Amino acid sequence: MPELPEVEVVRRGLEDWVVGRTIATAQVLDPRSLRRHPGGPADFLDTVIGTTPLAAIRRGKFLWLPLGGLPVPLAMVAHLGMSGQLLVEEHEAPDEKHLKVRFELAETAGKPAELRFIDQRIFGGVFLSPLQRTDDGLPGGTGSDSALIPEAAAHIARDVLDSSLGADDLYLALRKRRIGLKRAILDQQVISGVGNIYADEALWAAKLHSKRATDTIRRPEVALLFAALRDVMGRALEAGGTSFDALYVNVNGASGYFDRSLNAYGREGKECQRCRDAGLTSLIRRDPFMGRSSYSCPRCQPTPRNARN
Repeated sequence: MPELPEVEVVRRGLEDWVVGRTIATAQVLDPRSLRRHPGGPADFLDTVIGTTPLAAIRRGKFLWLPLGGLPVPLAMVAHLGMSGQLLVEEHEAPDEKHLKVRFELAETAGKPAELRFIDQRIFGGVFLSPLQRTDDGLPGGTGSDSALIPEAAAHIARDVLDSSLGADDLYLALRKRRIGLKRAILDQQVISGVGNIYADEALWAAKLHSKRATDTIRRPEVALLFAALRDVMGRALEAGGTSFDALYVNVNGASGYFDRSLNAYGREGKECQRCRDAGLTSLIRRDPFMGRSSYSCPRCQPTPRNARN
């Protein structure tokens, strides 16, 4: 599944290539990708054709384009799900095998003419959602100063790259829970946009075990975790995200390569690089976690006495 850095790379691509260009026409090739739009494909097309995306905004893994030219504030929301992609292409480019929705954009010199939503497994989708004021009066997400957010995304917490979120906000959210630390940072109502890969990487960097009880966490530990989350996300963002196969690409089809820099995730049985640098020997372990896996160093991240799932 694409994680926050992958989605942020896509957001930046939409900002560069789509924002400010009128949607001249659109085509729905698979109505399943609009299942979250209550009015169905016909209403979706009637509404979006002729509008102009005003910005490209993201909170967690939700992307949205506020649409200009409508009598009420609406946004076109996109969620990539497990395998969704948003690509900009020329008219003459062959249709992708799993192309679901096509948007033809107003001609602009040097910019491809179409925005395409592609989704192999059909867990993602696009839909329209009314915009509402944020509860705290702060910007709804990365990409705009507007204090508006789609109703469909209003339930999720701010993400680790959001400039309106700080370490103390995360500390207060964690202390309200009585669960394991990794489960908490994967909870989109605690902090959004953190997935399995980056959770393991940040916990390794902060020397915290995935089963550390959140109600025992201390402010300095959360400060380290928050800094680690921002660092690992920032480095992944610079690399274009963590791409393990051809699905996870930006709007121009380029893959990310941060997977080559991972310290914990997927490294079962390999040396912990931090221990090796200190002249010690410790092998990364893999533990089952919520139907997936957690990777950690048994020396750097010892299992706590008050372990919680």
